[in-house]
Order: sequence, then structure tokens, then C-alpha cells
Amino acid sequence: MLDIKWIRENPDALDAALARRKAEPAAAALLALDAEHRAVQTETQELQARRNEAAKAIGKAKSKGEDADDLIREVAELKSTVQDLEVKEREMHAELESGLSVLPNVLKDDVPAGATEDENIEIRSVGTIPEFTFTPKEHYQLGEDLGMMDFETAANMSGSRFVVTSGLIARLERALAAFMLDVHTGEKGYLEVSPPVMVRDKALYGTSQLPKFEEDLYRTGEDQYLIPTAEVPLTNLVRESILSEDELPKRFTAHTLCFRSEAGSAGKDTAGMLRQHQFAKVELVSITTPEKSDEEHERMTACAEDILQRLGLAYRVVVLCSGDTGFGARKTYDLEAWLPGQQTYREISSCSTCGDFQARRMKTRYRPEGEKGNRYVHTLNGSGLAVGRTLIAVMENYQEEDGTIGIPEALVPYMGGVERISKK
Repeated sequence: MLDIKWIRENPDALDAALARRKAEPAAAALLALDAEHRAVQTETQELQARRNEAAKAIGKAKSKGEDADDLIREVAELKSTVQDLEVKEREMHAELESGLSVLPNVLKDDVPAGATEDENIEIRSVGTIPEFTFTPKEHYQLGEDLGMMDFETAANMSGSRFVVTSGLIARLERALAAFMLDVHTGEKGYLEVSPPVMVRDKALYGTSQLPKFEEDLYRTGEDQYLIPTAEVPLTNLVRESILSEDELPKRFTAHTLCFRSEAGSAGKDTAGMLRQHQFAKVELVSITTPEKSDEEHERMTACAEDILQRLGLAYRVVVLCSGDTGFGARKTYDLEAWLPGQQTYREISSCSTCGDFQARRMKTRYRPEGEKGNRYVHTLNGSGLAVGRTLIAVMENYQEEDGTIGIPEALVPYMGGVERISKK
């Protein structure tokens, strides 16, 4: 959430920031509401002060045997008026919060201008795109031919955008998650967490999925939802906290199932398991100081890249343009792995820095050393990696002409020594 004090001081900057995202200006309407809200607050405080004065005057009058009826009537009237104003103030505060909650984060200055993903800018490409002496298949063709990937049975059970994996492909998926976690916890300094995959609405509000993206979520109860990403529970681990500076950075990782309705993606990536309602992901979350957040963003991206490099997968890093950067992010790097079956790069990780946008919503601060007062932390999140999409990349890049699939060297120990997946 953006700071209303900043908006008061920088209304033109807010509208300029919204224009970069192709959004309508909002400063004038918000400031008018803010001014009315503050006027009600001021009136309430003044009347409360007068009520207190009158109440004291009643006591003094009675102690002197004087008539206090007028003062008593005034206090009663003031009490009723103040109660009405307090109700109005709460309603206006909620309206102001609602207006602020749907404003996207302010992009960093170096985010390139653009409207769609076609205008994202490649920063670097890593690895060698494999060459095949045959026409490479897509992952779902390989999986179905091996008898270890079943979309029809999944559709009968659950509907479209689900899959049943089995045998060595199911084991490969498990191996990938375990490998990622071992690298991130054993070498990169992340603390492994096993969080709930069902959270309350306030947790999703804290990480900015609510109220903006409710249609993308699966609601399970009055105020509970299935998580769209482990970013939600991991970031909310520090909700409503005041941390000491020496505790930072905090780095968390988790392997969880994630659930998304994929609203608005009808007809997109319907073949295979690229875009599923249920999928697995290893998530990375960092909580740090404002001074360290840019450095942490580069570090997190490098951690995700390291997984791709150890798996021997060709990929590229792109910085998202203004029109493609997510609602809560200030800047995002996407890692896109090469998929031979599609002959294109596809997103396998997004690493975003959010500044204090989420921290304000979660009321998460820290105590800077040698300073008075507290400051908001900065939060970052990224995929380290999307397990299902990494499975797709491994299957397609390590396929052989006979339909078998080689196992990357780094995963062989996690596969019990198995070096190739074949039908038998």
C-alpha cells in the first residue's frame, strides 16, 4: 500500500507513476477524501476536548452547589455528536483504505516502458540451446507416451488443467523440489518452512492479492483461501512485527502446492501442464532493510539462476516492462527456460522487489541501529523454481529420439541412481 502522506506531498508523482502502468490518475480523488477524513478527525477531537472540559465543569459546579443542568445537557449532546462522528470517521477511514488498497506499487525508475510482455527486455542469456537430430516433442507427448502423465484421468476427477503423474516422472518432480530446497537451505542461507496452504483474507491482503485479485483465488470458507503462492504465508511470518536491524535479512523458502483459478486465461496454454489450477513451487522470500533491498533482489535472482545452471538448462533473464510488472512489485526479473518442444523460452521464475508496499499493509517494521523510531522493512519474493515448469524443461531438454528422458547429473542421487526414464 502506498503512503497517504507521500501522496499528499507528491500528487503529481503518483499520477505519473500510475500513467506508467497505463492506469487512470487517482491523486485528486484520494486527496479530497483524505482532506474530508482529516476534517472529521479534527472536529471529533475538538468536540471530545470540549466534552471533557464540560464534564470537569459539572464536577466543579456540583462541588459548589451550583446548577449544572445546562452543562449536563451539553455533555449529553456532545457525547451523541461525537459518537456519530466516530462512526463517520471509521467509515471514511475504511473508504480511504479501500481506495489506497487498489493502487499498484510505484515502479522503480529503471523499469523500462512498455505495455505488454513483448516489450520486456532481455538482460542476458545463459547456456547453450540444445540441437536435436529429430523433431523434439513437448512434455505432455513424452509423458503420455511413457505412460506416466495422464491428463484424461485427471480431467475426469477434477476438470481441466489438472494432471496425474506417476512412476519415475512423479519421482523426478519430487527430486526437483528436494534438490531445490537442499541448495537454497544448505548453501544460500534460506530457512526452510512448511506453512499452511490455507490462509485468512488478511494474509492475502497483506501481500496484495486481495482485494485486487480475488477472482484468481479459491475461497474455501468465510474468510479463508487456498494460497496462490507460498509468498503469502512466508511473508506473513513477520506480520505486525517490529524486528531489530540485526535480525535482517530474514530469508525463507518453502515447497508447497499452489492454487490459482487462472481467471482470464481461457484458451491460453491449455495443452499439457504449463498452466494448471494446482501446481508445486519452491518459493523464496526475503525481508530486509531499504538500503539492502536492491542487493537482495540481485542475490535472490542469482539463487534461482543457480538451480537452472546446475540442471544444465539454457535460459534467459528479462526485466519486465512497466505494463507487465505485477501489481505489488516495483521491479521484476523473469527467468525463462528454453523449451525445445515449443521452440521458445517460457517463464520458470519471477523475482520481484516490493519495497515497503507489503510491509505497510502488514504493519511490519524494524528498529534501525542508532536511530529513533521504526521504519518499514522491504520485502522480496521469487520462485526458486516453479517445480512443474522445471519438470517440463528437464523432460524436453533431456529427451532422446526413442522417447526416453535422461536425468541431469545433479538429480541422479535424488532419483536413487536412476539415470534415464524409459517406458519399461
